[in-house]
Amino acid sequence: MNVFPVILSAPSGGGKTTITHALLARRSDVGYSVSCTTRPPRPHEVNGKDYYFLSTAEFLERQQHGEFAESAAVHGHLYGTLRSEVVRVLGEGRHVIMDIDVQGAAQFRAVFPESVLIYVLPPSGEVLLDRLRLRQTETAETLKKRLVSALGELRAVPMFQYVVLNDELEQAVSNVSRIIDAEGLRRERLQNVERDVRHIIERLEKEMDGMN
Repeated sequence: MNVFPVILSAPSGGGKTTITHALLARRSDVGYSVSCTTRPPRPHEVNGKDYYFLSTAEFLERQQHGEFAESAAVHGHLYGTLRSEVVRVLGEGRHVIMDIDVQGAAQFRAVFPESVLIYVLPPSGEVLLDRLRLRQTETAETLKKRLVSALGELRAVPMFQYVVLNDELEQAVSNVSRIIDAEGLRRERLQNVERDVRHIIERLEKEMDGMN
C-alpha cells in the first residue's frame, strides 16, 4: 500500500482536530504523529498522547538539532512535528494524519513532498465565531489572537490541494476519507504505469538489439 502524510489545516474552531480523531477511530490504515508544544496542557490532555508538552528550552534545543519536520509559533506558543514520529508511522504501513496550521503545512510539505494537504473550511464566519465561543477556554485577548491568525490562514487556502467544507461533520469526515482513498489509488496507478512502461521499453530495446 502507498502511504503518505495527510495534513489537515483550518482556523482554530474549524474542526480539523475533530475530523482527525474521527478518522483515527475509523481507519486502521491511518496513524497519528504526536506533535510537540510549549503551551500548557488543557484539561484531560495527556503527555505523549495528545502532545509532547515541552519547555521552551527543550523545544528550542530540538529545533536547533533539526528534529522537526515543521515548527511554528502559534498564539504565543511553539508547536512542532518530529521527523522521527512521521517516519515511525509511515514505517508501520499507515498514512500519517496531522492537524497543523498553515505555516506548519508549508514547511512540512518541503520536507515530505508526497504529503496531501487538505484545508477544512468552516461554513461561515458566524459559525466559526460560535465554535470558538462555545469552547469557553478563550479570553477576549486569546480570541482576538485566534481571529487575527484565522484571517491569515484563510488567505493561504490556494496552496492546498483539497478544500473540505465542514458544514456537517459526518459528511466532512467522509469527504476526507474519500480523498485519502483516491490519492492512494492515484499513486498506485502511477507506480503501475511506470512499471508497465519500463517493461515495454525493455521489450522493445531487446527486439531492436536482435535486429542489429
